[in-house]
Amino acid sequence: MKEYRTITEISGPLVFAEVDEPISYNEIVEIETPSGDTRRGQVLETADDIVSIQVFEGTEGIDRQSSVRFLGETMKMPVTEDLLGRVLDGSGNPIDGGPDIVPEERRNIVGAAINPTAREFPREFIQTGVSAIDGMNTLVRGQKLPLFSGSGLPHNELALQIARQATVPEEESEAAEASDRPSGDGGEPRGGEEGSEFAVVFAAMGITAEEANEFMDDFERTGALERSVVFMNLADDPAVERTVTPRLALTTAEYLAFDHDYHVLVILTDMTNYCEALREIGAAREEVPGRRGYPGYMYTDLAQIYERAGRIKGEDGSITQIPILTMPGDDDTHPIPDLTGYITEGQIYVNRDLNSQGIKPPIQVLPSLSRLQDEGIGEGLTREDHADVQAQLYASYAEGDDLRALENIVGREALDERQNRLLDFADRFEEEFVDQGFDTTRTIDETLDTAWDLLSMLPEDDLYRIDEDYIETYYGESEQVEATADD
Repeated sequence: MKEYRTITEISGPLVFAEVDEPISYNEIVEIETPSGDTRRGQVLETADDIVSIQVFEGTEGIDRQSSVRFLGETMKMPVTEDLLGRVLDGSGNPIDGGPDIVPEERRNIVGAAINPTAREFPREFIQTGVSAIDGMNTLVRGQKLPLFSGSGLPHNELALQIARQATVPEEESEAAEASDRPSGDGGEPRGGEEGSEFAVVFAAMGITAEEANEFMDDFERTGALERSVVFMNLADDPAVERTVTPRLALTTAEYLAFDHDYHVLVILTDMTNYCEALREIGAAREEVPGRRGYPGYMYTDLAQIYERAGRIKGEDGSITQIPILTMPGDDDTHPIPDLTGYITEGQIYVNRDLNSQGIKPPIQVLPSLSRLQDEGIGEGLTREDHADVQAQLYASYAEGDDLRALENIVGREALDERQNRLLDFADRFEEEFVDQGFDTTRTIDETLDTAWDLLSMLPEDDLYRIDEDYIETYYGESEQVEATADD
């Protein structure tokens, strides 16, 4: 390990040093300041005689007299199953006052996307307990499904709700065992005592201390921390650290999923702060900027993170991702949500108008989309009527929502009976189906039963997307429930 005192320039989070030997890209560096402090960094760019180093703890106090040591290895995450229940900072160091981590091994955090030929197609349902997701935009195990939100919206509350409520339904192992459909992992049952356990890896980037306290209070109050690994990068931590936080989290998730057969849900918030860190580093390197000043390689960088979700043939575990990003100016054509949408399999919109109406969680279902939901719903996974009910809810709600514009022009009295009924349906859909509160969890059966209660407002002729057998079974039950309630 060779030591240099050849720092030539310090620019923002970057340090430039002259070298006389080959240095590897992504190699870890220790920089010792004249005061005796030691900072960690990573080689960002290397040439024959000079390297640029991004410093994780910030460059304050570093000068030309500081010494630079290249450790000859890339950054690694110490992994062990005992990480469950622990809270770490954005660089992977424990901050919960617990014992030191004794790793089973140390893994390179760069990782790689799962080889397409080794991927198992995502199929099984993950129950988040949120009706607007489970019923309308179903999350499938191995999927990457982002939340598109805006500044000031309660996306953190929704993330916490999903983290504490998300489960593998117990019925699934029985369904997988009884079903003739291949299970994708040799036919072994999933869930329950014989299947894989469920875990959450939660990575927060650039959040405030107040938000961090809210996260931790909720994790501890609800007991979700016991099956979670939490990474916390605060707003006053160095921006460069945000570039490694999601990679540390995903390395941990890969270890739990593919070495210990966990079904891991990875929640990354806020990817906008991550992209801002990329822009800051790009500016310090004097790179030619791309759209709106972001690096031209941001698409590739985001893909390196998002594509680490999925399932592998022959492995029982899986990684499902929910990245959360705040759209600057609520603009979904902004480079961050735009590029994210190209890589991921859908998106869930958190809506400002619904939030102002007091609807919790304020999920706007019409522009939301889960491209893999058809693979995770139906008999043996959720319920036989799920696909038809979801399609009918979309159709009726969309028609009622469109009629609101007409109502504003001509007034309610000018609309016919069917149009008024659809307007009422749209209102009740938001108030009863979407608005369930952040502390309420619904099973998929409760979600679908709530949907049938709403559909009972409509005559059978308007249920044109639902099979007649399901109408006979569930629509009649809804009418009987309402009649009993009236009596």
